Amino acid sequence: METTTNPLEYYANPGPMTNALAEASSFDDLPTELPALCRILQGTLIHIFWAERQGVKLSDERKLEVQIRSVSRKLARIHELDDRPITVERAPESRLVGNCRDYSIILCSILRYQGIPSRARCGFGTYFTPNHFEDHWVCEYWRSDEERWVMVDAQLDALQRQVLQIQFDPCDVPFGQFLPAGKAWQLCRAGQADPDKFGIFDMHGMWFIRGNLLRDLASLNKMELLPWDCWGLIEKEEQALVEEDMVLLDRVAELTLADNKHFDEMCSTYESDVRLRVPEVIRSYPTTGAQTVKLATEL
Repeated sequence: METTTNPLEYYANPGPMTNALAEASSFDDLPTELPALCRILQGTLIHIFWAERQGVKLSDERKLEVQIRSVSRKLARIHELDDRPITVERAPESRLVGNCRDYSIILCSILRYQGIPSRARCGFGTYFTPNHFEDHWVCEYWRSDEERWVMVDAQLDALQRQVLQIQFDPCDVPFGQFLPAGKAWQLCRAGQADPDKFGIFDMHGMWFIRGNLLRDLASLNKMELLPWDCWGLIEKEEQALVEEDMVLLDRVAELTLADNKHFDEMCSTYESDVRLRVPEVIRSYPTTGAQTVKLATEL
């Protein structure tokens, strides 16, 4: 953990996954306006679930690009596909295949490169399927003139906004449209929402919300992992959870939703508990089957 106790200073600097490293020059001379940055990402990435609507039939090999964890490796792959600056819009078939997490962490990386406090958030979107909370990631940045965290969904391009009939500004997503995993956890624990409406495909329920809760906590500590990466309490069977685990998870939910004043406690809670902290080796569950991953090799 970095030594600073200032959350805005902490989130203005990259972490292991968002450090562009040798690819950092890709971010030189980019615009600072959020809509313009989102358009750059939309012209550089293609969402794995929206590719066919854009006329692209992805090969199994291309689909594996969603397994790339770090921004530096993503940028390297982007330039393998097309070596022009990222400000140049690519043809859909020449864009990096990604998902919501990729749009979010690359935007987060750009903003941190520009010195703007930002962080990727893991939770659930309400705007993909009626009466359902879809597994989703967004990016938050600190708007200093209003002293608040603003949510940005960089994935929502013109096609998606039209198909999904998006009525809000993707560069200022209202809290109720996207729920951080901690809020989903609280609602379901209180019996105010049905946990089976939270998830993706045939995966849903409290176990799924718990996974996103820990991924959101890790992301708030600058370890933005893949949606199918698992460790600690994520992997514990539902029936094996004890009261101590539930008390801890309830506190984690509170801390991930708390304001900047609780930053120190949020970080110390994460760092001090092996049930929460991302270890050097994790288990990942992509569609190809379970894998053991040493994170140092992913950077």
